[in-house]
Amino acid sequence: MKLIWTFFSCWLLLALASCSTNDSQTTTETPPAAGKPAAPSAAGKPTVLFFGNSLTAGLGVEPDEAFPALIGQKIDSAGLSYTVVNAGLSGETTAGGRSRVGWVLRKPVAVFVLELGGNDGLRGIPLTDTRRNLQAIIDTVRQLSPQAQIVLAGMQIPPNLGADYAAKFKQLYGELARKNNLVLIPFLLEGVGGVAKFNQRDGIHPTPAGHRLVARTVWGILQPVLQQPQPAAGS
Repeated sequence: MKLIWTFFSCWLLLALASCSTNDSQTTTETPPAAGKPAAPSAAGKPTVLFFGNSLTAGLGVEPDEAFPALIGQKIDSAGLSYTVVNAGLSGETTAGGRSRVGWVLRKPVAVFVLELGGNDGLRGIPLTDTRRNLQAIIDTVRQLSPQAQIVLAGMQIPPNLGADYAAKFKQLYGELARKNNLVLIPFLLEGVGGVAKFNQRDGIHPTPAGHRLVARTVWGILQPVLQQPQPAAGS
């Protein structure tokens, strides 16, 4: 455990320095640029939208190796019919996500996977700000796409900025999930964060193998959500 946290601490310092499928069932679309709305779903299929930072965007790997694309493959294998949209943006904070979520949600979505906050934590942004921004994003999704199921991806940070800050950072995801009745992924990078062999040379972003592990973690939570009957439009 001590070795893992030592590597994770190096990961934090590097991050502070550097951060400023197609088949008959599912279409995985490329990430929309900042300020551009997500493309409408293909052939009227419900949309699963991944909204996050460079972890979601798949920085440093091929688009089809990033975990949202891998989730698209798992959706196909399960015989489910969804369009997957990757709306990840490298370097994104919760404040940035709050400012662009309205543009991304120009079309309704069935499932909204919210993966933001890691860059806030690495920069030591006050937790009150992170919480307020995440809540605003959740509120915007509920307003613009009221039928969407929101899945919140939890994040953790090493204790470099203080054990109390790290503990409260971890806790805020569970608190937001309970308050808003969200589906929670307890820790997106379970088994990946701080493990050198699953991260690129920068020590920050997952390798293709790391993304496969992230996809497995996400799929364990997301699959039951996707198997639920979708409400009819306008209901």
